[in-house]
Amino acid sequence: MGMSTGGGGNDAKPTINVTPLIDVLLVLIIIFMVITPLKPSRFEAKVPAEPKDEQVQANVKPNPLTLVVAISKETKGITLNNEPFGDVTDTEKLGSRLREIFKDRENNGVFREGTNEVEKTIFIKSPKSIRYGDVVKVIDAAKAAGASPVGLQIDDLTD
Repeated sequence: MGMSTGGGGNDAKPTINVTPLIDVLLVLIIIFMVITPLKPSRFEAKVPAEPKDEQVQANVKPNPLTLVVAISKETKGITLNNEPFGDVTDTEKLGSRLREIFKDRENNGVFREGTNEVEKTIFIKSPKSIRYGDVVKVIDAAKAAGASPVGLQIDDLTD
């Protein structure tokens, strides 16, 4: 920053040259004016609407492509769409069955709705009382088989 003296003589009074500071300030104002419209002012969350009376009485059929792996609270057994597939200590049987299902879907051209990706969505349903490590073993087996995305469901909220 430049400093100038007020004139000649012994009474030198230094003053700061504010012209470069004003230039910097104007540049910052312009940058903030450009960025402000790009900043999101709010986030929208889509909340499901209350079901109408006619929708409650409608017979809703489950999607046949849905894969649900459930972990039993008492036996720690694993079921895939209500078919038993061992327990949490040995997930190889589940993994091999999921690989077969995904390979069949790839060969038959079963794609996710609106995309050209093979449908490999899987849901893991577990009570809250099951140990976290046991659920992770099942998630690892599903991921190793090629499942993507993996959704988690809580079986019973009262546990």
